[in-house]
Amino acid sequence: MLEVSADLRIPLREFRFAFVTSGGPGGQNVNKRSTKAVLRWNPAASPSLPEGVRRRFLDRYKTRVTRSGIIIVSSERHRDQAMNRSECLRKLTGMLRSVERAPRLRRRTAPSHRAIERRLENKRRRGLAKLRRHRPGRSDDDGLV
Repeated sequence: MLEVSADLRIPLREFRFAFVTSGGPGGQNVNKRSTKAVLRWNPAASPSLPEGVRRRFLDRYKTRVTRSGIIIVSSERHRDQAMNRSECLRKLTGMLRSVERAPRLRRRTAPSHRAIERRLENKRRRGLAKLRRHRPGRSDDDGLV
């Protein structure tokens, strides 16, 4: 059982694992041992996934889902099949936790009257400071105070 949280548990029978040879350095066993773990899971067909979590998951990770609706997570970090298998499950758990709770809706707010006045006053001061850098005798400062 993959325990994402107290409310979300997915049975391991929903996942399919395959093991293939890893790339990169690994000594004499590199071409003989299949240690890279590849997890395949169909979140759209999973009965354990609540509808809201399913929708957010498929929306957020749509680039990682195949045309047939299967998500593929792989790990070749370790030289051991079991460790790479648990690493795949750990990655998937993190993905599910990131979409488990619905994001809070942002409530629009308006700046206070005092904040607007403060911003405009600061703009006026900056404008005057820049205006004072000009050569005297120019008529650029007409109408500004």
